[in-house]
Amino acid sequence: MDVLAKLLVLQEKIATDAQLAEVGVTPGMLRWKLKRGDWQRVLPRVVAAFSGALTRRQQFIAAGLYAGARAQIAGLSALEIHGFRYLPRESAIDVLVPHERRLRRVPRVRLHRTDRLDPTEWPYAGCVRVCSPARAVVDAMRTGHDSRTIRGVVTEGIQRAITTIPDLRRELEFARRNGTAVLRAVVDEVADGVRSAPEADLRRLTKQSLILPAISWNPQLMDAAGDDLPTPDGYLEEAALAVEVDSREFHFSTDGWEATLRHHNLLAAAGILVLHFTPKQIREAPHSVLAEIERAFIVRLAARAGAHCKIRVISTLS
Repeated sequence: MDVLAKLLVLQEKIATDAQLAEVGVTPGMLRWKLKRGDWQRVLPRVVAAFSGALTRRQQFIAAGLYAGARAQIAGLSALEIHGFRYLPRESAIDVLVPHERRLRRVPRVRLHRTDRLDPTEWPYAGCVRVCSPARAVVDAMRTGHDSRTIRGVVTEGIQRAITTIPDLRRELEFARRNGTAVLRAVVDEVADGVRSAPEADLRRLTKQSLILPAISWNPQLMDAAGDDLPTPDGYLEEAALAVEVDSREFHFSTDGWEATLRHHNLLAAAGILVLHFTPKQIREAPHSVLAEIERAFIVRLAARAGAHCKIRVISTLS
């Protein structure tokens, strides 16, 4: 019984019939426990040594044990385990199994047969395996999600250091190309520093320009004195020109408006011209937005080269 207790503690009261037999639980004892309701069968050949609902963690353990020793919790389920906060939530648990393994399909567990298990798998709960964050992102986001959802997942993974751009790109090299076009584009955007859908739209727009050089997205800036400056959404260093995407929701609040003013003023005091655009402008009047950025870029370059600014005051309020 000490061995049984140890097993149940290590696996959070979830075990397979075979594991229970190994520690001395006879078929008759198992049937008696189940009949009395002390234990419950949660999946074929998998038992929970208690009555009542399973926690999410216990559900992951049960699915992994059911799928077998080489199985790996995958996709959205793996991202949930790795701590991603902003995910499409699904109750079913995704599990990778070796291609040659045959298992009966059961409710609440989605089995995905594969000939390429994740060689960089992580241990989970001491008894099952989970795909690495990079593999989980690629498997979860390759199909069935829009660019906004994909961008949110990729951005969270990078900003919170759960995964890295090189790891994602390495995983994409091995993945089949079908269904990955949007994910590949989003990884490239995030690698460039893009952090939101409107920023991605502006990035695609400015890449069409024959005038503008490459824009640095969400760069860290420092002034001549070595002090940190606020981070603009986009920055053209040659012209000391910043572009900001201002969301309406943020600016409806007093705090948001004041934060934008402080941000703008600190950049302006350092000699940076700041252009502001709304997501609606970028979406509905892209050519006007691009023309305004290009014009400002040309004027700033001329000014920095020493050309005289021909702007005159023609009247004042008296």
